[in-house]
Amino acid sequence: MADDAGAAAGPSGPGMGNRGGKAEDKEWMPLTKLGRLVLKIMLVQKQTSAGQRTSFKAFVSIGDYNGHVGLGVKCSKEVATAIRGAIILAKLSTVPVRRGYWGNNIGKPHTVPCKVTGGCGSVLVRLIPAPRGTSIVSAPVPKKLLMMAGIDDCYTSARGCTATLGNFAKANFDETVFTKSPYQEFTDHLVKTHTRVSVQWAQAPAVATT
Repeated sequence: MADDAGAAAGPSGPGMGNRGGKAEDKEWMPLTKLGRLVLKIMLVQKQTSAGQRTSFKAFVSIGDYNGHVGLGVKCSKEVATAIRGAIILAKLSTVPVRRGYWGNNIGKPHTVPCKVTGGCGSVLVRLIPAPRGTSIVSAPVPKKLLMMAGIDDCYTSARGCTATLGNFAKANFDETVFTKSPYQEFTDHLVKTHTRVSVQWAQAPAVATT
């Protein structure tokens, strides 16, 4: 009788049966594969009362090469900790990138939709749409970021102190963010308030000459 009572009680308590058990957690699988790239590791120093304190600053970019890119910067006493923190910040700053065409709409979007300009510090970077097959005409740092964003063809123009890699990368990332589509609330507002204007050209009367 005791065995029968124990079997009826079940593993989760008397009268509960198997209903009180915890469901098995399924293993989470990412839908996209983000590539990451360490752009630069800088050695920075801070003057304190005890002397100079040395730390490392890491610049890391991530992207899925299909319309998403992120940039992270982290400073730490150890290189591994700085890289790990920069990767986390880059994932948190991931944004969608709007792509467009140059000329006719054939195939998939391959370049930036319009001319955009971004700046950071003294660095000013400008992205210009390019025909299909041109590839990315730029310095190594913007080229890596644009490739991770999924842009295949683009002209670039930069001015200022581009040797400062941190500002150069941030300027390029800022202008890539500018190409993002507007939020839905702004899109609805533009649809309601925008009025189409038609311009009719009047032909000038002919003037007789003698």
